[in-house]
Amino acid sequence: MSDTRVAIALADGTAADVGAVDRVMQAAFDPRFGEAWTPAQCLGMLSLPGVWLTLAHLDDRLVGFALTRAVADDAELLLIAVLPDQRGRGVGRALLRRAIDDAAVRGAVRLCLEMRAGNDATRLYASEGFAKCGERRNYYAGRGGERFDAHTYVRPIPGK
Repeated sequence: MSDTRVAIALADGTAADVGAVDRVMQAAFDPRFGEAWTPAQCLGMLSLPGVWLTLAHLDDRLVGFALTRAVADDAELLLIAVLPDQRGRGVGRALLRRAIDDAAVRGAVRLCLEMRAGNDATRLYASEGFAKCGERRNYYAGRGGERFDAHTYVRPIPGK
């Protein structure tokens, strides 16, 4: 087994990065679940105040991203994705921790997220202090007409 510790370079992203972000999202999100956003949705969100994009690079290759927003003392992780061939290398954890830190700097006291029930990322979120606090039945519309529940998680952000 290879060493999974790698030097992950995190950087702020802009609207100019949405094409590359979309390529990561399309590779990372299984289309049968209906979780991926369109480039137009990402651009629309990025145009709003309090929204930021974080990019994760390995060897100058974009391998993941996180889209986050903060409003008043709440923050929400809107999207996070890592290329399938780069999972298990700490990229998702690095992006998640950066989102937490950035939300704290923006004055948030909690970070929320919502994801499809059964998503493998549940383990990552639990290990970073997130707890399930809600559920939306049949929230995601899959490509074949199936519906999938969404679970909401929250994590407090301690004051600095």
